[in-house]
Amino acid sequence: MSRIPELSPESMTDEQRAVADEIVSGPHRRIVGPYPAWLQSPDLARRARSLSEFIRFRSSLPRHLSELAILVAGSFWRAEFEFYAHSILAKEAGVDEAVIAALAQQRRPPFQHEDEELVYDVCSQLFETRRLSEALYGRAVEALGLPTVVELVATIGYYSMVSLTLNAFDVSLPSGERSPFPDAKPAQ
Repeated sequence: MSRIPELSPESMTDEQRAVADEIVSGPHRRIVGPYPAWLQSPDLARRARSLSEFIRFRSSLPRHLSELAILVAGSFWRAEFEFYAHSILAKEAGVDEAVIAALAQQRRPPFQHEDEELVYDVCSQLFETRRLSEALYGRAVEALGLPTVVELVATIGYYSMVSLTLNAFDVSLPSGERSPFPDAKPAQ
């Protein structure tokens, strides 16, 4: 159960309502995930929404690679809601179910596409070592281009913030849904 009280239009401040309207009228279309927490600080919510819209809807990173990077971040942080929501989007974007299942188990996936393996390697190396080796950095820039590598790193940074928010405020999965992580403890 979420630690954030449910927000209704009547319980929101004018500023919260204005930001909520911006979120709902944009490509996100609803207040879910980290937004109920972020709306406690309307200016933060507004700025996070703007960054999210760029990363999710305008980045040069192809959608399947973006969703893969988001799943790597969600798996690293064990953010159930993020992984649950983005596994659906990843499937829609063409990420193989075997890749998604392996990420849920925190195992290296069986990749069939070099671009996906490269994105996984970049994300994983950053999470594991907090750096990118010269060799992997060079491969990534050559394959994706420097602007896209910058956006890839920003994607996992942003989704780390999302994951931490979801975990800190105990954002629940939709009713009736089970954890995407096979080793997760049942909700209490």
